[in-house]
Amino acid sequence: MITQPVTNPVLIFAIAMFVFLVAPLIMAKLRIPGIIGFIFAGVIIGPNGLGVLDRDPTIILLGTVGLLYIIFIAGLEIDLEGFKKYRKRSLTFGTMSFTIPFIIGTIGAYFFGYSIAGSILLGSLLGSHTLLAYPIASRLGIAKNKAVTTSVGGTIMTDTLALLILAVVAGSTQGELTPNFWFVLIVSLFVYVAAVFIFIPIAAKFFFRTLSTEGTLEYIFVMTMLFVSAYFATVAGLEPIIGAFLAGLALNRFIFEKSPLMNRIKFIGNSLFIPFFLLSVGMLMDLRILFNDPTAWFKALFVVSFVIIGKFLAAWISGKIYKYSKEEVKLMFGLTIPQAAATLAATLVGFDLGFFDQGTVNAIIVMILITCMIGPYTVEKYSRIIAMKEEQKPYEPSSAPERVLVPIANPKTMESLMDLSFMIRGHSPQPLYTLAVAQGGRENSESKIVEAEKILGHAVSYAAGAEVPIQMLTRVDTNITSGIIRAMEESRITTAVIGWNGKLSTPQKIFGGILDQLLERTTQMVLVSKLGHPLNTTKRIVIIIPSGFDHKSGYYQSVKAAKSLANQLGASITCYVVKDNLKSYARTFNKMKPDVKVTMTSLHSWNDWHNTYMPLLRTDDVVLVFSARRGTVAWHPQLERLPRVLAHSGPESFIIVYPPESVEVDLRGTRGTALPKTFLSNSSYEQ
Repeated sequence: MITQPVTNPVLIFAIAMFVFLVAPLIMAKLRIPGIIGFIFAGVIIGPNGLGVLDRDPTIILLGTVGLLYIIFIAGLEIDLEGFKKYRKRSLTFGTMSFTIPFIIGTIGAYFFGYSIAGSILLGSLLGSHTLLAYPIASRLGIAKNKAVTTSVGGTIMTDTLALLILAVVAGSTQGELTPNFWFVLIVSLFVYVAAVFIFIPIAAKFFFRTLSTEGTLEYIFVMTMLFVSAYFATVAGLEPIIGAFLAGLALNRFIFEKSPLMNRIKFIGNSLFIPFFLLSVGMLMDLRILFNDPTAWFKALFVVSFVIIGKFLAAWISGKIYKYSKEEVKLMFGLTIPQAAATLAATLVGFDLGFFDQGTVNAIIVMILITCMIGPYTVEKYSRIIAMKEEQKPYEPSSAPERVLVPIANPKTMESLMDLSFMIRGHSPQPLYTLAVAQGGRENSESKIVEAEKILGHAVSYAAGAEVPIQMLTRVDTNITSGIIRAMEESRITTAVIGWNGKLSTPQKIFGGILDQLLERTTQMVLVSKLGHPLNTTKRIVIIIPSGFDHKSGYYQSVKAAKSLANQLGASITCYVVKDNLKSYARTFNKMKPDVKVTMTSLHSWNDWHNTYMPLLRTDDVVLVFSARRGTVAWHPQLERLPRVLAHSGPESFIIVYPPESVEVDLRGTRGTALPKTFLSNSSYEQ
């Protein structure tokens, strides 16, 4: 009833899903990285093994998508600020990671009888690498480690050089190495790269600001950008993987790490497309030729030895130059040893042009299989060591787990407020606390709770898409402020992220009764936000710092929150310090992690801000005001006026940061003491 190879599309997919389910479980028992199991499965059930499945166009299609997915995710997750900081390291390491194996492979191949063109092509394919094990480093939480950033950045150099040499060698066989050939190659490369980094950000900004309405459309948009970029890379004479990587870089700042969209991209790739790529790589292996042709073993030993020596020397020399730890050097080696993408492309072209025989092709496939096992194993081992060492650093109060509370009242602005909360929460092991306060007496409290829980249900669904754990809280109180404060005290909240609609009603102080009472009766950090545009379209965060803010107890926590927000958004920071010592703030911002581009300007007075600099704000800026509660250090009357001014100015989004205060600070009444009620309607604040 079942013929081999299987041709029924339903059965093909069923077999693949079974393999994807069982292979990682078996590898886990053997303490081997799960992705190696997919390659072994391809060898066993492929056309050169048991012959259950053929490497037909369907497998090739899904495998190609998986390859592009790996490269694309690497581009999305690369720490751009870290890459800018370590770009010299990336270029240095990338050059060595290509040049050393290239020289060793070219000389060795020529010595063993290959032609000059064949030797150069063989050397170039040894110089390239595929970020096959990158998902392991990402899963273990070290994607932003300097060694990982250096290795990922070096991929641009190695694969670009390898594929350019491939184009040159292919052109030489047809007598096309004319000045016109070089001119077209260089111009097309320059035009293509410029087009990707100009048009994709413009399209992404337009889409996320005006067209994005649901997660499905966002995912389809991202996939469209990925595959259109990959296709036009082939038009420019490059390989699609270069286009996938550039597309990831271009979309990097629009898709932040802790977002439902990033989770969807990773989930679909890691569960479907990437396993198909690994399965298709395993299917290339032909064990029979290795047994029938003894020279294939010699050639396999030759290419495996050269690529291991070359890649390890590049990582070791770079580690010595930049003083990386032994674990980081081995991690770089593990990330750059796997051969697959550019290697396969160069191998097939070399075989078609007559530079390589069948024995060489099989030797290279053996090399691909071995390096694809060495890489993930090495990365898994040393990523865990690095991650454990990072966790064992001395405890610092600034790195204490955050307990973030988000009061939810308006479903229309819920998603943007949740996105901000995800970034403020960071990697805290604590869940995100969502709160709904039902205002009312005993007679209607039950119906109010039902309404509140319905609102929280939407928040839970949204957070589930980003894999952020949620702790739902509901309170019933005649005073909404009292309900929020009670929830903060009971759950030991450290930070509250609250929305404001910008509307003012009745005599009030800053925002309105609810938020003003909350600020007066709490000492925790409070972020009051009005978000008018999607956060992922933000290019710059403008910070306003009043005089004396560096003397507040929550100063460093505020700076850390601002830099973390900028880092996750891929935005730069522009600081305006009003009537204070600029050097003191500059030292803090430069010293505090993570790395973000920061420029600082000193203002002689608040009038300088209102008359000179505020008119220069852009529509996609987020204004971050380091504010202060009334009566505390750094408080100034202008800080109470500023939210109302910003609500009617050019930028659509701003965040007012009230840092945590010492419990001893007198906030116009002790914490938790009942104050005269200036309660206003729920319209004075908005979540």
